[in-house]
Amino acid sequence: MLITIEGIDGSGKSTLLARLRELLADLDPLFTREPGATWVGDSVRRAVAERMDPITEALLFCADHAAHIDTLIRPALDEGRLIISDRYADSRFAYQPVVLDGVIPDPLSWLLRIHEGWTIRPDRTFLLVLPIEDAVSRLGPEKKREYFESAAILSRVQENYLGLAAADPSRFVIVDALLPKEEVARFIADEIRAGALSSRRRPRA
Repeated sequence: MLITIEGIDGSGKSTLLARLRELLADLDPLFTREPGATWVGDSVRRAVAERMDPITEALLFCADHAAHIDTLIRPALDEGRLIISDRYADSRFAYQPVVLDGVIPDPLSWLLRIHEGWTIRPDRTFLLVLPIEDAVSRLGPEKKREYFESAAILSRVQENYLGLAAADPSRFVIVDALLPKEEVARFIADEIRAGALSSRRRPRA
């Protein structure tokens, strides 16, 4: 079972994931993330830091996703493990269309076509949402932020996330990230636990 945690920078994903490790320890889930779970992720982070051209950056993100699936996601799913990923393909579909705006026509369609035939759809995606000003207030000093950690960009990214959720309501669970952290963590942990138990009881095709 593949669970993904999504949301703009400042939405509280890191705090949530740390708590989920504790709440779900008995299920022995595999925690992973994009980018960064493979060596390709190092190239992605360098591209972001050095502000490489948007197409190069987008394709590096896609390469990291492919390596992530090949080396971690697919083998773990084959073993029947529960996987919880900090960001996944939806991050690309939310962030990169903003970065690619004006560079290529219809960036989202372009990105979706690149992923056709090989990516793995998550079973459930928890999307943390909150007012942009609250997200920005949680980030570090402006001079230390990545280029995409601005209110203008994050506002568009969150709109893209909500569009993805509206197009796939059976997969997305929208979570109010302004609720108490423990309440958010326990709600998501309970949802994951229920889904994992249901998945284990489901007969194989």
